[in-house]
Amino acid sequence: MEKTIRARYKKGVIEPLEKLELEEGVEVEVTVSSLPADKRAREAIKATAGAWDGEVNCDELIKDIYEARRLSAARPEVKL
Repeated sequence: MEKTIRARYKKGVIEPLEKLELEEGVEVEVTVSSLPADKRAREAIKATAGAWDGEVNCDELIKDIYEARRLSAARPEVKL
């Protein structure tokens, strides 16, 4: 069987990021090639894309921001 998978190197151990159909104790040959930094960054962004979807009401957030700005502008200046 030959298969290319994604893995992470952590604390001296290569951890597969996918399920492998291997028998326990079987020896395998591993070829290591790291992803370029820009590809790692893209993968990280893709992994988190949409995480806040449905969690934040953007219209309400914008309204709250403008209301907070309005309130702070109306406060008297603090004199020390």
